[in-house]
Amino acid sequence: MSNITKPAGDVSTDTAVIRALRKIRAPQTQRNRELGLLIFVFLINGAAVALVQLGATDALDWTFLIYCGTLTAIVLALHILLRLRARDADPFVVPIATLLTGLGIAEIYRLDIYWDRHGWDSFSTRQLVWAGIALGCALIVAYALRNYRVLFRYTYIFGFVGIALLLLPFIPFLSTNANANVWISVGIFSFQPGELAKIALAIFFAGYLVRTRESLTSVGTKFLGLTWPRARELGPLMVVWLISLAIIVLQRDLGTGVLIFGMFVVMLYVATGKTSWVLMGLVLVVAAALVATQILPYVRSRFENWIYAFDPAVIEAPGGSYQLVQGIFGMANGGLLGTGLGQGRPYLTPVAESDYIFPSLGEELGLIGAFAILCLYIIFTSRGIRIGLAGQDDFGKLLATGLSFTIGLQVFIMVGGVTRVIPLTGLTTPFLAAGGSSLVANWIIVAILLRISDAVRSRPRVVIG
Repeated sequence: MSNITKPAGDVSTDTAVIRALRKIRAPQTQRNRELGLLIFVFLINGAAVALVQLGATDALDWTFLIYCGTLTAIVLALHILLRLRARDADPFVVPIATLLTGLGIAEIYRLDIYWDRHGWDSFSTRQLVWAGIALGCALIVAYALRNYRVLFRYTYIFGFVGIALLLLPFIPFLSTNANANVWISVGIFSFQPGELAKIALAIFFAGYLVRTRESLTSVGTKFLGLTWPRARELGPLMVVWLISLAIIVLQRDLGTGVLIFGMFVVMLYVATGKTSWVLMGLVLVVAAALVATQILPYVRSRFENWIYAFDPAVIEAPGGSYQLVQGIFGMANGGLLGTGLGQGRPYLTPVAESDYIFPSLGEELGLIGAFAILCLYIIFTSRGIRIGLAGQDDFGKLLATGLSFTIGLQVFIMVGGVTRVIPLTGLTTPFLAAGGSSLVANWIIVAILLRISDAVRSRPRVVIG
């Protein structure tokens, strides 16, 4: 009886087909989990908008609900893309970002109802448009950035782009007013380039630290039980510190300066593991704060509003603490359970849809709702840091950690400012506050984290640096 040997080519072909079939039939556990969470999130967001309408007008406006449904469709498109292109991406990032975006739109819409704003004059309409643009950008990044490691090749280009974005408000025909600030105007849109600059600088910092880690971890001087870096290794920290000071002084933007410096110090600590870098960063922050309060009037007024918030003279002064006090009283009015969506008085606080979106939600959702929102931010930040620390790729580890910490630090700065834990600075609360540039930048961060998490799970042994 003769043995029939199958040609080698047929064996390899069969093996490839079997592998493809297994990949198709394999259950997408992460994506199924994400889909379940998204369905729950869609119900919450829809219910939030409906409750706002019923609480404020005693009627439902199906037109606005349909507009919100278009965002739901775009989120589902992103979910389908992840099923096809990033099966192993983190399942919690998109649902959390979607829920926070939806709650922000619902509260902004509630304020528009009170102020009788319609069409393009309403902040909620603009926020819906910007949310669609932001989700579209996230789709493009998630599709195009198949291997996030290519960003490592353009480290210094991203550094140049980040600095250029920070300098855009100084261009006369782009700046929104005669004084240099953080906004530029392009047609009918106003944009804050610093939001995109933080992403570009995070990529630059990650690539730079991977390349220079060995010199940064070299032996320095022993003092107080810690190894302090040598003078030549202090150069990068001092440069970023000076850039942050320049932003604070020239652009009158305390928040962005603190955010960029804090992001760099944390990424420096993750890259080197040296506590002395963090302590050095804290010393520089304190020194900068002391100097700024003495020579910059607007920084000094921020500190005065923080320390003497309830002083009647400070409350009634131009640029005083009236806004801060109103926000605190609003949250106190909400109590434990809140007044209910559409039934509070967040409109009594100036700029309630942007700078004070958190007190607005705190009043109508109560202390429990405010804590729930903070828990969402904590989970989002922890998942991003977990994505970074789970991989063995040094560049991805630093990039994911830096971007996630930036979101967490921004939340701390804003929530701490409106609750009088720290002085108030000019930043937006991620995903919640009205502001297109912030929304676009944060959804791009979501897309980058998704790509990094997929690579960490599917190709965990690839290392750079």
